[in-house]
Amino acid sequence: MKGVLVKDLYIARSNILVTIVSLIVLGLGLSFLLETSALLVLAPAASTTAAFISITSDAASKWNKNVLTMPVSRNQIIGEKFLLYVLLAVLGMITALIPCIILACFGVDVTLPSLYLYGSIGISATLLAGGISLPCAYLFDPEKSQIVFMMSFMASTGIIAGLVLLTNLFIPVKDRILLAFNLVLVISAIWFIVAYRIAVKVYQRRDIT
Repeated sequence: MKGVLVKDLYIARSNILVTIVSLIVLGLGLSFLLETSALLVLAPAASTTAAFISITSDAASKWNKNVLTMPVSRNQIIGEKFLLYVLLAVLGMITALIPCIILACFGVDVTLPSLYLYGSIGISATLLAGGISLPCAYLFDPEKSQIVFMMSFMASTGIIAGLVLLTNLFIPVKDRILLAFNLVLVISAIWFIVAYRIAVKVYQRRDIT
């Protein structure tokens, strides 16, 4: 699986580089308009585009057929895509922290609670969206999968809002906002793992020969 992961990272390196530079510039620019740490909401999702592109490009280039001749199971192929998705999300999060650190060095008020809150929201939205779009990338054709990919991020924001409102029935969210979004993050992580198992089953049953 390591070789497959390296292959995807190699192909996506230009896309990743552009995303990193864009996030840093955007973060520095946002400092004049709103709290810089808010970039952590957008960064993980923006960074995962390369993972989705790798799935559709594999299908278009017939790589899925060729890999069946290699000593790599379908389970490993799916696992690599989900791992790539998580690695790119983490990379986006780290990149978003760079302008926050730079601005903090120049006296801009960047607090750890705000970084944690926005980071938690960003990772939760990314995991929820990935749990929707990644299995669908193996279920639908590339055109439909692309539509699902774009809509999944809108759906994730609605799901997070619903989870927060549900949590508020048991815990006063305004008073314990970090705890509430920790619960949302845990639920998002569980959903992402469940989606991985769903994607494995879909891919194993799919005829790609």
